Amino acid sequence: MLQPWDSPTLNRVKPPWAAGRAPLGGFGILRGKDSLPPVARMLHRTIHLFRKELRLHDNPVLLAALQSSEALYPVYILDRAFLTSSMHIGALRWHFLLQSLEDLHKNLGQLGSSLLVIQGEYESVLRDHIQKWNITQVTLDAEMEPFYKEMEANIQRLGAELGFEVLSLVSHSLYDTQRILDLNGGSPPLTYKRFLHILSLLGDPEVPVRNLTAEDFQRCRAPDPGLAECYRVPLPVDLKISPENCSPWRGGETEGLQRLEQHLTDQGWVASFTKPKTIPNSLLPSTTGLSPYFSMGCLSVRTFFYRLSNIYAQAKDHSLPPVSLQGQLLWREFFYTVASATPNFTQMVGNPICLQICWYKDAERLHKWKMLRQEGWIHHLARHAVACFLTRGDLWISWEEGMKVFEELLLDADYSINAGNWMWLSASAFFHHYTRIFCPVRFGKRTDPQGNYIRKYLPILKNFPSKYIYEPWTASEEEQKQAGCIIGQDYPFPMVDHKEASDHNLQLMKQVREEQHRTAQLTRDDADDPMEIKVKRDHSEENISKGKHIIISMLLLLLIIIIITIIIINTTIILIIIIIIIIIIIIIIIIL
Repeated sequence: MLQPWDSPTLNRVKPPWAAGRAPLGGFGILRGKDSLPPVARMLHRTIHLFRKELRLHDNPVLLAALQSSEALYPVYILDRAFLTSSMHIGALRWHFLLQSLEDLHKNLGQLGSSLLVIQGEYESVLRDHIQKWNITQVTLDAEMEPFYKEMEANIQRLGAELGFEVLSLVSHSLYDTQRILDLNGGSPPLTYKRFLHILSLLGDPEVPVRNLTAEDFQRCRAPDPGLAECYRVPLPVDLKISPENCSPWRGGETEGLQRLEQHLTDQGWVASFTKPKTIPNSLLPSTTGLSPYFSMGCLSVRTFFYRLSNIYAQAKDHSLPPVSLQGQLLWREFFYTVASATPNFTQMVGNPICLQICWYKDAERLHKWKMLRQEGWIHHLARHAVACFLTRGDLWISWEEGMKVFEELLLDADYSINAGNWMWLSASAFFHHYTRIFCPVRFGKRTDPQGNYIRKYLPILKNFPSKYIYEPWTASEEEQKQAGCIIGQDYPFPMVDHKEASDHNLQLMKQVREEQHRTAQLTRDDADDPMEIKVKRDHSEENISKGKHIIISMLLLLLIIIIITIIIINTTIILIIIIIIIIIIIIIIIIL
């Protein structure tokens, strides 16, 4: 079994989108596997705070703490008030978090240490234990969310008051977002094209740091075993978290690394991965399904990035951003960067890049709109469909309401990615010119004609024949009785007329874009949406193919006319002209 602290070593391979390399000096990421910043002349007594880096592989700040300390206390502060006030967390996410903490505790134990989970308010917990354990240094991962930035600022202030040092390093993202902002003149690049241009100037991401070893931990005094028993990882029942159906995603670094290895084994699939071509309602994920592990920090995004680079380097051909697997990591980075410098990013009001839309307030329809409660994950195209239905497609309800539901129920909910995608898919920012709207019936029929997905997650409909599975209200009363489901009694009628609502909403959105043209222009980039790119590419290739046939037919017709002319006139000049024309025709056909 692959151990988290023994993850494969990586070769640094230049990503295909980078035009050059540039040094990443001065912004808090370690230079290489063995280089560490000098944090002090003396050995510290250190609290290492785990926040969103719940792993041992590629953890630069933990490595720095180990190499600069005589005693190390690995701590996770379970501040329920902070977690519930800064984000909505449902029961499935709580289970995933606790599983991740338990896995981290087990992995630390195998290296001679232990995880101390201390419940309470952040500042009071730190103040108490810094004095109790004579702490001289606090290390933590650097995060870009406003609430984590505020927490770090408070820890810095507390350090100045109590006399301990604070060290934070970036490793939850590929780059330090501040460096990207600086290269873009102090503001975030608001289109994916511009973002990729900045990355080409910045150069490659930093490679993951070396693996942690038992020797690293042996150099530091470990927490007393009694502390580990006192500050054990709580069970869900201890936190009064309601039991839920088991999600197929079990939390933790060990599980995340196993899934990573499983997906990277099929190098052909990795190299050819194109996100719009994956299956949105497959009963098994057709994408990697690694996003919950990146969101919680159980997996290193840098490790994944360079493993992909190694595979791409060996492949004859591979897909490219924005639709490739590396492209998905760069989308993540794009939203992280924009969110880090955009006020009120997770709301409409006060958000300078978001269209101000008068959404309907309809609590009843919002309550009816539901999914993903069972497992905590759905495919990205299924997310597109439900987001479209809630906002610009059918119900015209604010994207903020959908964002809150995803934040509560999705295992991979992420501050910047969640808000960014909801603005995107509701046409509020980043991409405003959606004219295609997902039809709930046609979309399902096209991608899952037998309705297996519906039969699993809506078992009340499972006995309907396939031709009725997406429109059970069109079945006769006798057929509904045979299926054991009477529409209007056991299952509701459609809550909205899709054709009527979508046509009306298209006109509303067109009016909003015209009235707020300047805001729409801030993030406009027609090539940014992979779904739109695919449609345009398909249409373009179809048109090119038609054009080829037309040109070849015309040239052949011209050739026939010329041959007939030669036979009739039979002159040397015409013959020379004909030869030249034939050569030109051959060249054109070869080029096409």
